Amino acid sequence: MKRFVYINDDSCQDSYCDNRISNTKYNLWNFLPKNLWEQFRRFMNQYFLLIACLQLWSSITPVSPATTWGPLAIIFIVSASKEAWDDYNRYLSDKKANEREVLVVKDGNHRQIKAQDIHVGNIVWLYQNDEIPCDLVLIGTSDPQGICYVETAALDGETDLKTRIVPSICANLSPDQLGRVKGVVECSNPDNDIRRFDANMRLFPPIIDSEKCPLTINNTLLQSCYLRYTEWACGVAVYTGNQTKSGMSRGTAEPKLTAADAMIDKLTVAIFMFQIVVVLVLGFAGNIWKKNQGLKQWYLLYPVEGPWYDFLIIPLRFELLCSIMIPISVKVTLDLSKGVYAKFIDWDEQMFDRETCTPAHSANTAISEDLGQVEYVLSDKTGTLTENRMIFRRCCISDILYGENNEDALKDARLLDAVSRNDPDIVKFLMVMALCNTVVPIKSNDGTITYQAQSQDEEALVTAASKLNMVLVSKDSNTAEISFNGSKFYYDLLDILEFTSDRKRMSAVVKDVQSGKILLLSKGADEAILPRCHQGQQIRTYLETVEMYSQLGLRTLCLGWRELEEDEYKDWSKTFQDASCSLENRERKIAEVCHRLEQDLQILGVSAIEDRLQDGVPETIKLLKSAGINVWMLTGDKQHTAIQIGLLCNLIAPEPNGQLLSINGKTEHDVLRSLERALSTMKSMSVTKDCAFVLDGWALEIILKHSKESFTKLAMLSRTAICCRMTPLQKAQLVGLLKSVGYLTLAIGDGGNDVRMIQEANIGVGISGREGLQAARAADYSIGKFKFLKRLILVHGRYSYNRTAFISQYSFYKSLLICFIQILFSFISGLSGTSLFNSISLMAYNVFYTSLPVTTIIFDKDISEETVLQYPQILLYSQSGRLLNPTTFAGWFGRSVYHIKHFNWCQRGDGICHV
Repeated sequence: MKRFVYINDDSCQDSYCDNRISNTKYNLWNFLPKNLWEQFRRFMNQYFLLIACLQLWSSITPVSPATTWGPLAIIFIVSASKEAWDDYNRYLSDKKANEREVLVVKDGNHRQIKAQDIHVGNIVWLYQNDEIPCDLVLIGTSDPQGICYVETAALDGETDLKTRIVPSICANLSPDQLGRVKGVVECSNPDNDIRRFDANMRLFPPIIDSEKCPLTINNTLLQSCYLRYTEWACGVAVYTGNQTKSGMSRGTAEPKLTAADAMIDKLTVAIFMFQIVVVLVLGFAGNIWKKNQGLKQWYLLYPVEGPWYDFLIIPLRFELLCSIMIPISVKVTLDLSKGVYAKFIDWDEQMFDRETCTPAHSANTAISEDLGQVEYVLSDKTGTLTENRMIFRRCCISDILYGENNEDALKDARLLDAVSRNDPDIVKFLMVMALCNTVVPIKSNDGTITYQAQSQDEEALVTAASKLNMVLVSKDSNTAEISFNGSKFYYDLLDILEFTSDRKRMSAVVKDVQSGKILLLSKGADEAILPRCHQGQQIRTYLETVEMYSQLGLRTLCLGWRELEEDEYKDWSKTFQDASCSLENRERKIAEVCHRLEQDLQILGVSAIEDRLQDGVPETIKLLKSAGINVWMLTGDKQHTAIQIGLLCNLIAPEPNGQLLSINGKTEHDVLRSLERALSTMKSMSVTKDCAFVLDGWALEIILKHSKESFTKLAMLSRTAICCRMTPLQKAQLVGLLKSVGYLTLAIGDGGNDVRMIQEANIGVGISGREGLQAARAADYSIGKFKFLKRLILVHGRYSYNRTAFISQYSFYKSLLICFIQILFSFISGLSGTSLFNSISLMAYNVFYTSLPVTTIIFDKDISEETVLQYPQILLYSQSGRLLNPTTFAGWFGRSVYHIKHFNWCQRGDGICHV
């Protein structure tokens, strides 16, 4: 389905929603029924509602209905109040956002309106540091080159600035024309994909009459982002209110059921079944006693002919009396306790990261005890085990290795000398490092240049190039300026072939302004670049170099280029433009077009970037493994790099103490045979030997398709695994695989690509790292460093589990004890279903787990009023087992239990008090 947005036209107002956002769960009309429905979805609440309803039947209830209705109402009121308070706070937050002032332009006139009054098609005008109120298509900025910078941390958690570009057809419009522009944006219906926007734009006369112009995510300003380092920008609203990409991404995470809660549910069902057996036995015995003995006792006043349901009365009485086997308030007590556990985590100063001023935070207060039962920890590598501080260390250019002696290529005299001599191969290599990226240079007032990048790798490459005199001075959507050894070079940026996880590479098509040559610059993973070299080029040295750098734990990128003929580029550019304008399968079509261009590359060399281990990582992993916790590494990096990091951080042990089994192959058959060999070896392995396996994403895809059962067995036998070249989906699949066989999993990561894994795991932990806060916001717990995981699991997890277990056991044991006392009393009360405890005692017990002892006396005709008044704790019963109201007969509630202090005396001829 498509959406047509007419710019500066009120016709869209009735077709689409306004910009009012709402994150509330309830309203005044549905709060009570919706909240009650959610609470009664729990088995325990359904059970106690049944008990409370049975107590309204005066013929069977041995105690006051208030003993269950009171605690049940208190529990529901507390839970509903909490929900109402949380929802009210959400309402206040929404109101604040909806009522803030924004500037819109209509037919050239600027006017202030509330954010909630923005409609699709309106032109919104923003100034520096303004929050973007809805999803906009950028049509103008204060920058002459038509670019602006946005901070997207609130949307995706990434702290680096993003560059946004005005579409080409709007590039030359003046501010006055922007306020009067007319046109149409053809886009897809709202979705939650914040990294994709496929649309086309066309402007109408008299401003301009244009052909369709393709739009991408780089032409948009999304809701919740902020405009930075740009005086002003304006855009047309395409998605508003809860239909924005941010609004579509919102939602309450599904509640996670802890292992302790699951056990309590199972225990509750088991006790309920036991309770039914007890009730049937006692009810059957009670009916027999009533038939054989009770009808003969004249003072009990049993009718000779009872109602048809008379045989149900005694069993139902015992059902009500035995209902205290299941503690009604255990859920509320545990919820309150878990809230305290979460605060202990928030207040823990030993988990405060002073380097980044980041405290530990518990976003989910319901699963603290599961931290003490973790069996598998599945961790990302980059930014989680490592610092994600990329430093350019080594490189190989034209088969020459630099940085071998001092482990720093930037200080290698041979490389510095080649730079000073303007060696052509070195110049090409450095030019690709400086131009083939999405880096934005920002010049300060004192003339120094800093770089903002979406990728730490790109920032490291551009910074290294600048230290080797290839300085990226300025860059906009169309041009770039480079300074090298005192000379200025200018390039037109014709096209950017963006990096994707499938392509594993990016390219830039640039034109040298001085020579007029069109160049294709490419960089990417070795398996994505080296196979695309031109025929005749020897790449064996580069393959060996990549292998060597990987074994050193370095991240590698291969760089290449080629010169394009002008006719070749023009033909390709038209095809690329058509693919970019497609609204269906745009990403696939673009990938196919890019594939045709990225061929016959001249491989220039290999770069190697270091990503150091975080402090305390080896000690933390060693301690977790000593505690019996299995640790896996899931990464998108190369196998040799991941293995080297695994050795450095004590994840795997070197020979002869450990053995690493590799699962790989060139065909599906080879992969499956490799899996069977690994499984056989693992089964015969000595317990004392640390055995692990390693596989990549391609092998995992084959295994999950053809031999999932065998891989599951291998996963259950292996304490350690290294999984390389993993996509975000594959990471989540591995977590789901371990969960499916009953293991309690914890996933930890720091980037947006770890979110699916974190949400899939029983417990998700996010690290507030250099890749942003997206993982931390999606997680149940957030910490500043990986080393704090040991305290989170081994201290807070253990204490929380022990405390939860104690509270649960205490609650159930005490309930069973009180119930068994009641059952024993039934044997000396004629199995009549009479309650031993008074109603106030039962109500206090249900709420506070306490019981008040009382004295019960079944009196006969010789008792006198004066005798009863001497004993205020005596319970006064009638012949039929009903308790006499201590104050007035009019206030009598069924067979309730009260302390006798004052009562109205009812005397019959035989001296027996009765009702």
